[in-house]
Amino acid sequence: MSARTLWVELGERRYPVYLEAGGLEELGELYRQHGLQGRAAIVTDRTVEKLHARRALRALKEAGIDAQVIPVPPGESSKSWEWADRLYTRLLWGGFDRESVIVAVGGGVVGDLAGFVAATYLRGVRWVQVPTTLLAQVDASVGGKTGINHRLGKNLIGAFHQPRFVLIDPQVLETLPERERRSGIAEVLKVSLVRDAELFAFLEEHVDGLIRLEPPAVVEEALARAVRIKAEIVAEDEREVKGVRTLLNFGHTVGHALEAATGYRLLLHGEAVAWGMRVEAALSRARGALSPEEEERVRALVHRLGLPPLPPALDIETLMEYIRRDKKVRAAKLRIVLLRGIGHAEPVEIPEVELLGALREGLQSR
Repeated sequence: MSARTLWVELGERRYPVYLEAGGLEELGELYRQHGLQGRAAIVTDRTVEKLHARRALRALKEAGIDAQVIPVPPGESSKSWEWADRLYTRLLWGGFDRESVIVAVGGGVVGDLAGFVAATYLRGVRWVQVPTTLLAQVDASVGGKTGINHRLGKNLIGAFHQPRFVLIDPQVLETLPERERRSGIAEVLKVSLVRDAELFAFLEEHVDGLIRLEPPAVVEEALARAVRIKAEIVAEDEREVKGVRTLLNFGHTVGHALEAATGYRLLLHGEAVAWGMRVEAALSRARGALSPEEEERVRALVHRLGLPPLPPALDIETLMEYIRRDKKVRAAKLRIVLLRGIGHAEPVEIPEVELLGALREGLQSR
C-alpha cells in the first residue's frame, strides 16, 4: 500500500493527514519533523493500550521523546467530566507543561476526550491524532472537533482544537472486530451521501470487501476519499458557521438521540448514525427531495452493514426529547440535514410533526 498525504487547508494552521500502512512505526519521526520536542502524554484506552499504544510509545522513545501512556476505560462513559478531570490531574502531577504534547491513540472516544483535554489544559497544548478505528480514521480524527458528553446529551461540552497532524495506519484495523468495521463504514457512507455520488457507487460495489479489509487497495481508496471529503468541508467551514460543515451531521440528529435513549450501551456510534440515515433519507423522500429509487439504494446499502435491532420498547417521544436538546436546535427550530439526491445535501428547518412521521416510518422495521 502506498503512502498518501492529504491536507486540511486552514491557512497558517493547515495540517497533514498521513495515510500509510505501517505508519505507526514512523510516529516518532513525524513528531520530530513537526517541531514537537516536548514530552508526550499518550492518551489511550485500556484495550488499545495493549494493541497499539505501546507501539506508539516505543516509536516515540526511539526518536528520543520522553513519553508516558495514560489509559482510560474503553467506551462512551470515558467522555465525561470525571475522566477529563482525572487526565488533568495525571498531567499536573506528572509535570506536563505547555510544551508538552497530547497524543491520542484510539477511537473516537479517545480522540474526543484527549482533544478536549488538550484544548483546555493550561489554556491549550498541542496534540496529535493517531486513530485506530475505521470510524475515527475517516471522521472523528479530522476537523478538530473535541468534546465530552453531558447527561442531557452527547458532545454538548467541547471545543474546536486542531491537531498538529493525523496519522492513519490502515494495518491497525486488522485488530478491529467486524462490528466496529461495519460501524466505521457507516461514516464513509455518510460523506458519500452528502458530497460524492461516485464514492457511494464505489461502496455499493466494494462494501463487502471493505468489511473484510480486502483488498488493501480498496481499503486505502475508501479511506483516502472519505478523508479528502471531510478535509475539504472542514477547510470551507471549520467552525460550522456557514452551513457547509453542518452537512456532516446527516444521520446524526437522529443517531445521537438513539445513542442517548439507549444509554450509550446498545449501539455503536456508526450503527446509530446508520439508523439515523435511514430515518433522514425517508424524510428526504417524503419531502420530494430524494426519489424512491434513491432512497431504496440508501436503505439497501445500510442494510448490508448489518444493523443491530432497536429495542421494541423504544419510545419515539423519548427520542424527540433528546433531539429537542440537541445542539443542532436553534431558537426552538429543528434543523436537520436532508438529501437532495445521492451526493447532495442541505440543512433545512422542519416542523416536529414531519420528523415524528419519519421516525415512525424509518424505525418501523426495528
